[in-house]
Amino acid sequence: MTNAQVRVARRGEYVDEAATIWAEATAARDGDPEAAPLDQARPVIQAVLDGSPRSMLLVALDAGDRVVGFAAVEPGDAATAEIRYLGVRPDSWGRGVGRHLLLALPGQLAGAGFVRGELAVYLDNPRAVALYESAGWSPYGDATPHPRSGRLEQRYRLDL
Repeated sequence: MTNAQVRVARRGEYVDEAATIWAEATAARDGDPEAAPLDQARPVIQAVLDGSPRSMLLVALDAGDRVVGFAAVEPGDAATAEIRYLGVRPDSWGRGVGRHLLLALPGQLAGAGFVRGELAVYLDNPRAVALYESAGWSPYGDATPHPRSGRLEQRYRLDL
């Protein structure tokens, strides 16, 4: 397992790094030859952080303080934290960074006053599904097509 340190970023800190990871990881996951440029990726992450004063960005830093993973979180309602994006730098896949983030999330979310976390995952991403389930997240509801991609998405929940 990685020796990454997970912490909550201060407002405005590490947004570009998280956006770059999101773009690179999404492209790698989907087999796209090019990642979205930063000027297109940054608004995706920034929109989550601007959505609420309770929104947060958790980052996983390696021993050299390089951001290797992140989780962008916003309130779904007063009690529920919605993990909108969780990403790991592709060159760090398989090193436990995602698991490290998922294990740190419950304490951070509970400390921010949430009682549960929720997220959605594409069912055609078996690595992510296995990771969430092994970290204690449980599927709920029926899988539904994503409104833009049409890919089946399953909601997952974790009571804190």
